[in-house]
Amino acid sequence: MKKEIVKGVLLSCMMSLMISCSDSKKEGNAATAIDKEQIKKEIQAKEDEFAATYNAREIKDIGYYADDATSFFQNMPALIGKEAIVEFLKSDLMAANSNKISFKTDEVFVSNDGNMVVEIGYFKVVDSTNTTVNKGNYMSLFEKRNGKYVCVRDMSASDVKLPDQ
Repeated sequence: MKKEIVKGVLLSCMMSLMISCSDSKKEGNAATAIDKEQIKKEIQAKEDEFAATYNAREIKDIGYYADDATSFFQNMPALIGKEAIVEFLKSDLMAANSNKISFKTDEVFVSNDGNMVVEIGYFKVVDSTNTTVNKGNYMSLFEKRNGKYVCVRDMSASDVKLPDQ
């Protein structure tokens, strides 16, 4: 129940941010058509590239995160800035052994001008025997900068229960 409340509050906050940031002049312009399905494919391609890079054990700049991004990983303080996120991912790779991650974009909520996208999706981590070791949901906020979407905020929530402490 608590997870559902947190998810609802987060979704409401993200949607409020998108609505408040949209340009009111462009809202009335029907000539600008937004292709949600194309944007969903574009975001899924970014997720696939991120997973392929992570699974290949090579952390390089693929243009996923903005320099000023903030990421809320599970069970730890927020990572602020692309550099901090990349350092965390490098250390995570050391601990992950041969685990593989995949992402599935479920929904995208696109601002009226197409410059901001909230993505909701699922992730899955499997070990070398293809046994699921972690799975859950994530939410990412993308902003179009220099013609390309970059992630400016993201967070995830695991469906796997933590052992009792």
